[in-house]
Amino acid sequence: MEYLIGIDIGTSGTMVLLLAADGRIVDTGSQAYEFEMPQNGWTEQDPALWWDAVSSIIPELLTKNQIEADSVKGVGIAGQMHSLVMLDEDNQVLRKAILWNDQRTAKQVDEINQIVGAERHIGLTSNPPLTGFTSPKILWVRENEPEIYAKCKHILLPKDYIRFKLTGEYVSDVSDASGMGLLNVKERTWSQEILEDLEIDPALLPRLVESVDISGYVTEEAAKITGLAPGTPVVGGAGDNAAAAIGVGVIKDKTGFTTIGTSGVVFVHSSKPSTDEKGRVHTFCSAVPNEWHLMGVTLSAGSSLQWFRNRFCQEEQMIADERGVDVYQVMDEMAKEVRPGSDNLIFLPYLNGERTPHLDPNARGVFFGLSPIHGKPQLIRSILEGVSFSLNDCLSILRDLNVDAETMMLTGGGAASPLWREIIANIFDCTMNTCESNQGPSLGGAILAGVGSGVFKDLDEGCSKVVKIKSSFEPENQEHYSKYYQLYKDLYPALEDQYKKLSEV
Repeated sequence: MEYLIGIDIGTSGTMVLLLAADGRIVDTGSQAYEFEMPQNGWTEQDPALWWDAVSSIIPELLTKNQIEADSVKGVGIAGQMHSLVMLDEDNQVLRKAILWNDQRTAKQVDEINQIVGAERHIGLTSNPPLTGFTSPKILWVRENEPEIYAKCKHILLPKDYIRFKLTGEYVSDVSDASGMGLLNVKERTWSQEILEDLEIDPALLPRLVESVDISGYVTEEAAKITGLAPGTPVVGGAGDNAAAAIGVGVIKDKTGFTTIGTSGVVFVHSSKPSTDEKGRVHTFCSAVPNEWHLMGVTLSAGSSLQWFRNRFCQEEQMIADERGVDVYQVMDEMAKEVRPGSDNLIFLPYLNGERTPHLDPNARGVFFGLSPIHGKPQLIRSILEGVSFSLNDCLSILRDLNVDAETMMLTGGGAASPLWREIIANIFDCTMNTCESNQGPSLGGAILAGVGSGVFKDLDEGCSKVVKIKSSFEPENQEHYSKYYQLYKDLYPALEDQYKKLSEV
């Protein structure tokens, strides 16, 4: 039997997945780690944590499952996007990686908009510059740590650092590079105009490949550490969401996925590089060669429900403990007894500000319409609906750009809720499916490795062998939500100025 390995370099841990050529997930292994917050709003992580995880998990998986090294035909790597890794001329890490959720670069984002021009930046890269992106991080280091910047010879993303450790190659793929703020996403090449404007030497950047292309081969040194065979091909891989799309079979027009994790993501595949001129959604290169995806993000999705659980559901936790079930199941059952619309209660899930479509760090959560008839069941259901409305804001922008999905895969922790799945299907007015596997990026990485190594003929074959639908829900009550969604959309403009005033009090 032939095998494939998928690696996901996450923010809170690394997962490695072992996939058989017949489509079976043989085993997975993971290793957790922390990130540091040296100042308020700053987040950093030592890249050694990622390599330590990879170099311990892979040999454990191979030994545990009695897999011979030469049976592994390919490796695919996915991971957190945007985070900045800098190496010196001896390939030593110069400083801890500045992570995707680091917020120190507001000044540099303003500088980029002034130097490049906000509209021109979107025209050149298909996206506005954001504090999370890599380019303002590069400028921050140059301005605040010039001695480190002067020593920098290579700039990599997290998964590409692991690629370097495996293969000795400085390579990135176009999907992950799309989130750096330096890529011409339509042309799938580094933007020479942006690099010239920002005075960034192109020699610092990695070579670009497509996600299924072989980017290098496992070296003798890496083979001794990982237990892989020397010469094992390592493919381009993908950024986490692009890889997750492969892992749930989203590889064609009219398909997409929605993730309800801490944040929420609406992702739709597109064979054309449509761009939102207002920069409200991302347009990135897809892991499917020469195709793209559009993506919107709502910041407080599952975290909204988690906040309510932690603050107000101690009684429900006790009931769940007595029944031996998850507290979210108890909350789901309570909310299911409430009619759509939560008895005229609307929740705005802006607990940590909002990203799509408002790009407003000052926005905050609201329960609108509270009255004496409302109790926990209505509050819980309104959170489920409010998060779904926020995700529908993302999808509505994509639809305005003629990028739509007739079927959606629902992933993340929220996919465990049958009620949430039903609500989203009705609000989106599209079929909502769930997968047998919820492994996401690591599974996508393994499928990409299968295509690049020739184990799978193409992505169609890989996904058809691996991706299995677990459940499906067809929309049936979408008309119940249309009036509530319109009210939801009207609330933010009415509160926008008040949010700003509140932040200044």
